[in-house]
Amino acid sequence: MLFIDFSSALNTIIPQQLVNKLNLLGLNTSLCNWILDFLTGRPQSVCVGHNTSSTTTLSTGAPQGCVLRPLLFTLLTHDCTAKFSSNHIIKFTDDTTVVGLISNNDETPYREEVAQLVECSAVERVSSTKFLGVHITEDLTWTTNTMSLSKKAQQRLHFLRRLKRASLPPPILTTFYRGTIERVLTSCIAVWYGNCSAADRKTLQRTVNTAAKIIGASLPSLLDTFLAGCSGKATSIVKEPTHPSHHLFQLLPSGRRYRSIRAALQD
Repeated sequence: MLFIDFSSALNTIIPQQLVNKLNLLGLNTSLCNWILDFLTGRPQSVCVGHNTSSTTTLSTGAPQGCVLRPLLFTLLTHDCTAKFSSNHIIKFTDDTTVVGLISNNDETPYREEVAQLVECSAVERVSSTKFLGVHITEDLTWTTNTMSLSKKAQQRLHFLRRLKRASLPPPILTTFYRGTIERVLTSCIAVWYGNCSAADRKTLQRTVNTAAKIIGASLPSLLDTFLAGCSGKATSIVKEPTHPSHHLFQLLPSGRRYRSIRAALQD
């Protein structure tokens, strides 16, 4: 997988290039001219208190807060599609993810897809990225992700303590914990918890233990939450024949248990 985040993408839209793309998509001339007029010659100034800066005229990008911003960028990049059928390019405004299926150890289609994207835009390599709320690092460890979750959850313990000092009963404190702290600690837990180091798991569990002491009641461990989540997900996949992973679950001859899913680690 390749994750691409275009820097200041919405602020660097060139109106004429956008209009040329819109013409190719078949939009009528009047609408294209309206969009061109909307994006060019925009006066802008900054007001702080009673002081106002000098006016600057902008003819690039889309106005801040404009609901058309993501749509216009999506239309501008509509022709950014996969060259090979084994690759998929998933776009969400300026966030782009390239997913390649590598078969028989042949990485050629995926490598060519990446090379094409690099040729079209300057790419700066980073050691980690955030995808759907999960921090993914180049060495495929989860310390960065767990530290981020732990920090966010620790900050919310402050509010749990304040509610405790207000003499709220344990059931209400538990509900607050489930909705504001556990929700953070278990975000996408099925993806990362199984490969976490023991130290990372202890770091996260300490937050749960602290919350339990504040509430004065026992709370489910993260391991139990993880196992319950995986079991529920597996059950839903088994019940849905159209799920892409449905074929991975095969019953043993006894008909009561499923075979362990085979997995291989490749360099």
